[in-house]
Amino acid sequence: MKVYVPRDSAARSVGADEVAERIAALGDVEVVRTGSRGMLWLEPLVEVETPRGRVGYGPVAPEDVDGLVAAGMLEGGGDQLGLVDELPWMKRQQRLTFARVGVVDPLSADDYTAYGGIVGLRQAFALDPAEVVETVVDSGLRGRGGAGFPTGIKWRTVLGAEADLKFVCCNADEGDSGTFADRMLIEGDPFTLIEGMAIAAYAVGASEGYVYLRSEYPDAVATLKAAIEVARARGWLGPDILGSGFGFDLHVRVGAGAYICGEETSMLESLEGKRGMVRAKPPIPALEGLFGCPTVVNNVLSLATVPTILAHGAESYAAYGTGRSLGTSVFQLGGNVARGGIVETAFGISLGELVNDFGGGTASGRPVRAVQVGGPLGAYLPVEQFDLPMDYEAFAATGAMVGHGGIVVFDDTVDMASMARFAFEFCAAESCGKCTPCRVGAVRGVETIDRIVAGEDRQQNLVLLEDLCELMTDGSLCAMGGLTPMPVRSAVRHFGKDFE
Repeated sequence: MKVYVPRDSAARSVGADEVAERIAALGDVEVVRTGSRGMLWLEPLVEVETPRGRVGYGPVAPEDVDGLVAAGMLEGGGDQLGLVDELPWMKRQQRLTFARVGVVDPLSADDYTAYGGIVGLRQAFALDPAEVVETVVDSGLRGRGGAGFPTGIKWRTVLGAEADLKFVCCNADEGDSGTFADRMLIEGDPFTLIEGMAIAAYAVGASEGYVYLRSEYPDAVATLKAAIEVARARGWLGPDILGSGFGFDLHVRVGAGAYICGEETSMLESLEGKRGMVRAKPPIPALEGLFGCPTVVNNVLSLATVPTILAHGAESYAAYGTGRSLGTSVFQLGGNVARGGIVETAFGISLGELVNDFGGGTASGRPVRAVQVGGPLGAYLPVEQFDLPMDYEAFAATGAMVGHGGIVVFDDTVDMASMARFAFEFCAAESCGKCTPCRVGAVRGVETIDRIVAGEDRQQNLVLLEDLCELMTDGSLCAMGGLTPMPVRSAVRHFGKDFE
């Protein structure tokens, strides 16, 4: 008999380890530790294997185990949620990148291959590197780190660069508020990321790769390092991957918690052992990246999506989505939300569907007033814009961004002037300090909002605030200062009364 208990950080924080220990102590039960299914309000979520599928129970506290067992939990009876795959939250999703997360033992190579792993890598080796690149181009896959730049175009640039040494770097410095998909994927299905990076390396001719992972994710660091060792033992990494003659190896580097290192050139500086500061572009990292060599820099979700594209074809992936936003995206619901967690679905779903249908509105039970999409530098959107489709171009047209897919919900008690002030305060604390518009502008922004809220020359200071936002947008060296005005402007535009 198999019982599945998550080992994801979110589940462990609410007692999953203790639940697993109590179930294991019953005897004649195989406890399999998995990633999280993403229904975080049900953690710890226990799943029992039955002839009709995996039946869920949750949230299960350690002290609940004996009572659940007595009621028939190990036979799939008692007070259950039902078949996990049939729950409305799960059934409405299209899980491609997260297909195995919560299903498999994240460190079992056998589980990984049994559920379709390594098929994409084998398919890549059956093609020329240029054909692999064009497959990714044709899929429409775009960067999931925030900018939405076409992944295949970046790879094509690195492939065409003349160099003796090339690198693949994964930016796993997931610092945006309300985002946790990178962590969940690494803790729940690390081989997908490893396979995606190996495919990228083959496609562009890279021999070495690095995952830059934030120090605040110790479980993810441990899981990924263990998975890399397993992958080496299986021949998925090393000098001769799967007998192809192609060699690629992978290393984990842990960052020190600087938000700015989520920006690709700051990350490269940190990987080189320097202080994380933004580089001027050009040259772009695809031509002069890590140690001056051509470098692929992609986000975790971008690279982890590549195996399914190679396994099933570009057309299969591009059949999802809308317009130029093709495929699926992993949206993360957080903040004051009743049902927080992971939702992977095709681009084009409305913001309102995510917040109200999947999220169930606010946890407080009060009306939703605003949501911030795209991290601390994303726009604040009112409920009047809940019909907005999750689409890169649709969001850009309204002065917002999809970013990494984080959605933070606020109820009607939120003070939006304070939230606008926080954007400047955050930028002032996290700026690398290299350019004046970001370093100084953020401090002046805090001061200006304080004067507005205090009623000092309100109209003149609102004009000054807009001038400051324009300067930071146009004059900052990177997106840190360039995007800080986005939440400020949106707060003033949609919630102007809070500034009175």
